Amino acid sequence: MNDKFSKIGFVLAVAGGAIGLGNAWKFPTLVGQNGGFAFVLLYLVLTISIGFCVFLAEIAMGKLSHKDPVNAYKTLALKYSQKWKFAGFFMLGGIFVLSFYLVIMGWVLKYMVTSIYYLPSNTQEAGALFGNLVENSVVESSMYFLIAFVLTLFIVSKGVKSGIEKLNVWIMPSLFIMLILMLGYCFFQDGFSQAFSYLFYPDFSKLNLNSILTALGLAFFTLCLGIGCITTYAASLKDDTNIITSSLVIVLLNICIGLMMGLIVFTFIFKFNANPAEGAGLVFISLTTLFSNLENYFGNFLAFYFFLALFFAGITSAVSMIEPFTFYLINEYKISRVKALVFIGFIVFILGISCILSFSGAYKEYFSFFGLSFFDILDKLTSNFMLPLGALASAIFVGFFMSKEKIYQLFSQFMGNKTFEIWYFLLRFIAPLAIIIIMLNQIL
Repeated sequence: MNDKFSKIGFVLAVAGGAIGLGNAWKFPTLVGQNGGFAFVLLYLVLTISIGFCVFLAEIAMGKLSHKDPVNAYKTLALKYSQKWKFAGFFMLGGIFVLSFYLVIMGWVLKYMVTSIYYLPSNTQEAGALFGNLVENSVVESSMYFLIAFVLTLFIVSKGVKSGIEKLNVWIMPSLFIMLILMLGYCFFQDGFSQAFSYLFYPDFSKLNLNSILTALGLAFFTLCLGIGCITTYAASLKDDTNIITSSLVIVLLNICIGLMMGLIVFTFIFKFNANPAEGAGLVFISLTTLFSNLENYFGNFLAFYFFLALFFAGITSAVSMIEPFTFYLINEYKISRVKALVFIGFIVFILGISCILSFSGAYKEYFSFFGLSFFDILDKLTSNFMLPLGALASAIFVGFFMSKEKIYQLFSQFMGNKTFEIWYFLLRFIAPLAIIIIMLNQIL
């Protein structure tokens, strides 16, 4: 392939895939609920040990095969290649995630536009605004979803170098600068010291078995494991890239941006005595109300700026979800990137609109099953099953069904023999067990 990532392009693309909308509430909320910086340290240890094992396994699959996830399994398998290729289809989890993720990005776009001229003055008003958008404004929700949908497909249509890399090379530094500026403003606000204590005070008494499972699950999630993204990106990686160094930078970037977003969000939460454990409600209900308390339209400006930053974080994740299946269709059926995206776009559009209708008061009964909305079904299907199973498959495959000699040749220039053997042991025996425990904890 001539369309390859540069070194910085690979780092920013994978980091962009990991850094998404959840960084604004999921990461900092989990940190606050599980002992502050004690949880960050636990997350770091588990990420660099177990999560890193599977990450490097997916890197190895992409680098040694130079193919999409399905054909990587098929090409690299020492035996049962025709059966193993089906493991590559866990990449469809990325398509399912993208379908409801673009709906949320549509909401972010709506709030970005609305914040220019209007912010709700209290939580009741904010709740009514969000409820009306989700339950009654099908056309408006669909319109903003369509904007996010078209933009994502357009970027991926440009390819690895001109599309995905160029997006991340511009957007990721821009996002970082935006967060630095917002953080600078927050530093002088009353709630900053409380936000800092909430996120950085280490309280080891709050750590328990569930904290370990939560940190481990977060490690897999923030490394983009299980959807074929790492394998696909590694297939487009130049040979002289230091895999270990690049991977560590990706982890540190993700943690850094997650904590920066946390400080920004919780500064306003504590400044106005709101609830720090609301999850997504922090953004669409509480924060919009809090921004309205700032004088002389500065709240409107800050709200617009914040939702723009969220959209930047979201779009980099969106393109990483769609690229693996796009790459597969191009390789398998020898079709153009545009034709592949037309096919994928049709699927994503149908699933996304179904998610929107599953919230609508007029249509929800037709798009709800087993007491869950179609949106929630896709979320649980991917989070609880497809992504963990995808990561489990790659760990077992690389540990037991790939040539150990070829893997060692790939990594020997970056790690010594003892380090390699430790990594290989963790990959074969510890990582699969950890993933299974995470899955059981989510399901039961």
